[in-house]
Amino acid sequence: MSNYHIKHLEEYYQVYRKSVREPENFWGEVAEEHFLWRKKWDNVLSWDFKKPEVKWFEGAQLNITENCIDRHLLTRGEKTAIIFEPNNPEEETEHITYNQLHQRVCQMANVLKDQGVKKGDRVCIYLPMIPELSIALLACARIGAIHSVVFAGFSSTALATRINDSDCKIVITADGSYRGSKTIDLKGIVDEGLVDCPGVKNVLVVKRTQAEINMKEGRDQWLQPLLDKAYLDCVPEIMNAEDPLFILYTSGSTGKPKGMVHTTAGYLVYTAYTFKNVFQYTENDVYWCTADIGWITGHSYIVYGPLANGATTLMFEGVPSYPDFGRFWEIVEKHKVNQFYTAPTAIRALAKQNISFAEEHDLSSLKVLGSVGEPINEEAWHWYNDIIGKKNSPIVDTWWQTETGGIMITPIPFVTPTKPTYATLPFIGIQPALMDDQGKELKGNQVEGRLCIKFPWPGMARTIWGNHDRYKDTYFSAYPNKYFSGDGALRDEVGYYRITGRVDDVIIVSGHNLGTAPIEDAINEHPAVAESAIVGFPHDIKGNALYGYVILKETGESRKHDNLRKEINQIITEHIGPIAKLDKIQFTSGLPKTRSGKIMRRILRKIASRDMNNLGDTSTLLNPEVVEDIKDNVL
Repeated sequence: MSNYHIKHLEEYYQVYRKSVREPENFWGEVAEEHFLWRKKWDNVLSWDFKKPEVKWFEGAQLNITENCIDRHLLTRGEKTAIIFEPNNPEEETEHITYNQLHQRVCQMANVLKDQGVKKGDRVCIYLPMIPELSIALLACARIGAIHSVVFAGFSSTALATRINDSDCKIVITADGSYRGSKTIDLKGIVDEGLVDCPGVKNVLVVKRTQAEINMKEGRDQWLQPLLDKAYLDCVPEIMNAEDPLFILYTSGSTGKPKGMVHTTAGYLVYTAYTFKNVFQYTENDVYWCTADIGWITGHSYIVYGPLANGATTLMFEGVPSYPDFGRFWEIVEKHKVNQFYTAPTAIRALAKQNISFAEEHDLSSLKVLGSVGEPINEEAWHWYNDIIGKKNSPIVDTWWQTETGGIMITPIPFVTPTKPTYATLPFIGIQPALMDDQGKELKGNQVEGRLCIKFPWPGMARTIWGNHDRYKDTYFSAYPNKYFSGDGALRDEVGYYRITGRVDDVIIVSGHNLGTAPIEDAINEHPAVAESAIVGFPHDIKGNALYGYVILKETGESRKHDNLRKEINQIITEHIGPIAKLDKIQFTSGLPKTRSGKIMRRILRKIASRDMNNLGDTSTLLNPEVVEDIKDNVL
């Protein structure tokens, strides 16, 4: 018997050892005992990190929606699968049972088929956090179409880039979305984006805000009338284990976003197994992850992981501050939430508010608290632990990435002793390695280096859509035979891991990975700008915020600098989205560069963080005098 549900530390070590010594046997047992297969695999794993090529459960056939929905119908048909909590607390909550979810997914799948969507076609989903978003993902998976969800906070330009990169033929969106007190014109953003997307033939629109919108003749259709006519059952498409399930874009440190491709069988097994253990989910629990399904956290731990375990998963449309800062805690009390998974940014923002927002709600149902998106700082960890968990609900500080598909380093609650700011121990089957600058693995404890993984795991992305060379260059070229995460980490005296942050040109702001190159490209389109460089600096709420150093074409630029700052942020919003706006913009006469012309971002980061004392040797720079000028004018 494989240990599907680990309950104490000794068992963790025992199962971990087996997963590392006999990975094929271990994952083979987990897969066989806990999932529904139409055909069993011929081979559990074949891999070669040099190519790189990884295949799990080769030869197996299945459909992920049978595992997430159909197989629960006999025993859990009337159990709530999804609780939908709207943005406005006055609006009624929706409880969708597994039976209802089955019917709604089948109807949506049939609508897609009627629109000409076939196995292997890409479907772009640009929706707010409403039930149709989960249903659209599952409907694509039901018919073997590949879903590409774009977070509904991205601009029309960012949306168009993603649609064109994966050649989507259809877009599912809504008339608008609610975000706190604001209403956002999603359909208008889609219309703007589609001007540059010749491949999109159909747009299906969900009615959410009742806003007045333009419907383009021959392309746009309201979704509901099509669903009303759709047949209530849809035979699931039988998929091969390695068939793509979805594409999800993540910021690259260079240029355009990377479309990470996740496949079917390994992703199912890994998300289900991590969900069960990391949250210690038991049959009647109510689980809530506050992420947006536009990110990997929502894919893995709102939709696929929970539903594969027959769980009740909560979807929240709103924000933590609306109508006031007690909103999260009101929802926890209302639905008696047992597992709560959110980002350090939200925790820091809530910790700054009056403590009464949390204390006036009954949070005694909480059993496990989770943190995701970036390392959680000590102050926020203690507030979360003391005020929200009342020191009874262990915090799982989870480290993972879009590329990994599921949680990689984490405590297991009630099993692993926690330590503030530490993600603690590798999850079952995960073999981390810390590498030094010379490319050697650092053995033993009390070491710090670059975090790599030296053996494949079932949930890993297999490639970058349409660009396997970039996948190889980005993740497998820095350290031979290892996956390089782009993060630094240290290992303490007992073997616990602490993530120290990105070591490439990606900055984590409010849990979102933002590559500096696309932001700089946007800024440089402003007619007054000659060159720019973006770095991160510490921020109380966001963790990091963005600091821009901008060189103007004419130093005597007549326009007021404040106006220019607004214009620059407006360009960033249009090209990428409001999440990438700069908190500070310093106009400067030059940027510190090496003799080969490379911008020394390390120096710029130190200055932005007001750490002026150890800038290192600047005498070898092409233009050392510019450093003093930047220091004198730091914001």
